[in-house]
Amino acid sequence: MRGKEKSKNKKEMGSKKAILITVILIIVAISSSFVVYFILQVSLNTSTPIVVVTSPSMSPNINTGDLVFIRGIDPASIRNGTIEDKNGDVILFDARGLWSGAPSIPVIHRVVNKQNNSGVWEFQTKGDANSLPDGYGVWVPEDRIFGVVIGGIPYIGWIKIILTDSGLLIPLIVVVIFLIIASIVWDVYKEQQEKRNAIENESSETSEVKRPINKN
Repeated sequence: MRGKEKSKNKKEMGSKKAILITVILIIVAISSSFVVYFILQVSLNTSTPIVVVTSPSMSPNINTGDLVFIRGIDPASIRNGTIEDKNGDVILFDARGLWSGAPSIPVIHRVVNKQNNSGVWEFQTKGDANSLPDGYGVWVPEDRIFGVVIGGIPYIGWIKIILTDSGLLIPLIVVVIFLIIASIVWDVYKEQQEKRNAIENESSETSEVKRPINKN
């Protein structure tokens, strides 16, 4: 009986260990996205390496829902352009407070003018689809710039836009994580219960075999 009890305890410990390992793996999987984002921040030299475009101001070159990648570079290396040729770099910058009605989220627009003001690089920007430069020609200082656009994936960001606008992004993540954990815990519990039942049945059969025969 002691051997069976030890075996039972080992199986229970194994089930608990399996649950613990599963929870750890889920935590690692969730945190890995933050690790990847951090790696992109370091490798692309910017605090904002990935952005989802939420307006059509740069269409048709960059459209709403596009996922774009940003790389931080020396402001002096940012390519200048004009409104007509549209050859300037497309940059991501913080426009808050630069002009009346400036958006609270970072802006992705093209450089149409550039100057060095007492050692500080400044840029004028404009959306390709807009008729006028941002803020009617406001200069964006270099410390507001996150970097230049180096590429992107078309329309994949619509998933985030729809979930964010509907307020379902965070609840959906929480529900999915809960369902995954609940499913794993239930499978482990069910397996553990089946093992307990098997041990109890085996113990009952052994008792029946060892029960003395009544000769009367």
